[in-house]
Amino acid sequence: MFRKHKAQWNARSEINTGFGSNSKNYGGRFVNKDGKANVEKKGIGYFEKLSWYHTLLIMPQLQFVLIIVAFYISINLLFGFIYFLMGPEDIMGISSPNHLHNFAESFFFSCQTFTTVGYGRISPVSYFASSISSLEALLGLLSLAVITGLLYGRFSRPKAYIRFSDNALLAPYRGGEAIMLRLAPYKNTLLSEVEAKVTLGIIVEEDGNKINKFFALPLEYNSINSLSLSWTIVHPINEESPFYNFSQKDYKNIKGEMIVFIKAFEETFSNTVVARTSYTLDEIVLGASFSSMYHRADTGDKTLLHLDQLNVYKKAALPKKLSSINSDND
Repeated sequence: MFRKHKAQWNARSEINTGFGSNSKNYGGRFVNKDGKANVEKKGIGYFEKLSWYHTLLIMPQLQFVLIIVAFYISINLLFGFIYFLMGPEDIMGISSPNHLHNFAESFFFSCQTFTTVGYGRISPVSYFASSISSLEALLGLLSLAVITGLLYGRFSRPKAYIRFSDNALLAPYRGGEAIMLRLAPYKNTLLSEVEAKVTLGIIVEEDGNKINKFFALPLEYNSINSLSLSWTIVHPINEESPFYNFSQKDYKNIKGEMIVFIKAFEETFSNTVVARTSYTLDEIVLGASFSSMYHRADTGDKTLLHLDQLNVYKKAALPKKLSSINSDND
């Protein structure tokens, strides 16, 4: 199988891809479906390799909220416990014989101090208690400033807001066949000057060793002026394509991955945004074509884009003369 394509792949492969050539050093796919590199960094301290600011900016919304709530509760539990240990001689207003009630009062006094609300019913009376509460107030001001910055950064950070189809397709195309994938913007953003690059990485065997070969896939259109509806990215399969002479068994048995990179200009923020994803060869559906996901509204004055139809495709017959369906011709 590898020998059948060896001369073709050697003639067209690229070197400057940003990925290594030794396939033994790789595990899994090059790029995850969410666009993140499938890499885990080792040999350095955990806190040294982690950028907390970037992590908090890009983590899922629910996880971010839970971390903020957990931090708020934890810091107030800590200071509340300190105030509880001080007792009524240091903290005025906490004097109940019920320890659970006193701890609850200490916790809420900590919340008031942390947020600089200060209702006044409970207050420090000793220098030590005043020092602790002053320290907590300073920590609260700094924490709220950081959280406010993170909230603004998450809210204002420009993103592509592009969704990709779950699968790529091997579809009939102008009397031949082509690899197709589809994407669409899913928010009310304005994306222009949209560019697409698709790189194919394949593990091949040379001199008894398996190595990575990479190919820049020529596309029907590398760029479009504006992305308002869906865009089907098409790689025609011809003699210049690394998929030329592929059989159905090749798509299932050869280990490879298509890495998709999208770059666009986001007009609202006047900034460049990017989106990435990847498709392994076994995620390519053979003999299918995408169904249309937009149509004219009944009123005739606008176009309706159905984002829930992004992954909908239908079976399509491939030209029988092409080797991609001659699965026995290996």
